[in-house]
Amino acid sequence: MIMNQRYAQSPKEVATLGTAELRASFLLEDLMQLGQFNFTYSHYDRAITGSVVPVDKPLELPGYENLRSDFFLQRRELGIINVGGAGTVNIDGTVYEVNKLDAVYVGKGSVSVVFSSNVATDPAKFFLYSVPAHKEYPHQLIKKENAIPTTIGSKDTANERTIYKYIHLEGAKSCQLVMGLTVLSTGCVWNTMPAHVHDRRMESYFYFDVPAGQVVFHLMGQPQETRHVVVQNHQAIISPPWSIHSGGGTSNYGFIWAMAGENLVYSDMDAVAINELR
Repeated sequence: MIMNQRYAQSPKEVATLGTAELRASFLLEDLMQLGQFNFTYSHYDRAITGSVVPVDKPLELPGYENLRSDFFLQRRELGIINVGGAGTVNIDGTVYEVNKLDAVYVGKGSVSVVFSSNVATDPAKFFLYSVPAHKEYPHQLIKKENAIPTTIGSKDTANERTIYKYIHLEGAKSCQLVMGLTVLSTGCVWNTMPAHVHDRRMESYFYFDVPAGQVVFHLMGQPQETRHVVVQNHQAIISPPWSIHSGGGTSNYGFIWAMAGENLVYSDMDAVAINELR
């Protein structure tokens, strides 16, 4: 099998793109398809963004010709977060029970990773994010309840939100993967505002629990040359290191953030004042 690919683009190129070109370059629209894997390989930090929704049978992580490896995780690590019904992840014979908003870290060298749903009519929906790895770290299940949530923002500015960190310096250990999720409070719509960039890491945003008929206006681009992409439920954005990654919705929602790059420091970012945005 051949994996989808997205190539890296400079700020100058992106500033010239129309709506369709912008969406084709950065938006992943076809995630969470029943009974199949879906992966896109980005040339920003060689990160792979994907998903799998097992329904009536287990699905095993396949190999891909363009990885040029004996198996998917021969030179990679993998982060998993479930945004659907209860399911399991079987890593080389060790089974983890994964409920909604639980996460699993899978270390380099894992040969067999099998995904299952407990109930076919309410399948697990696994968001997947994989990056190159140089060292093996132990597999780990991270329950949502143990992620030490942090609430920031304010209802007065419509950006009160709770951050759950799963794979990071003080959490599950990894080579370069940093991963977690954010849930906006009722009545709040802004994520990652004030905005920031981090030139040392790229990021993928996956939006979930966006109510039917609602959307998120995802902001990207350089702070002085912003663009927007309209994103629906269970769609993702590939965010370059030089780009802001923020957004406002027509309702509250949740999103998974997954990063790869030079370091594991969650706070390594360059803030942008709101009145400096253009």
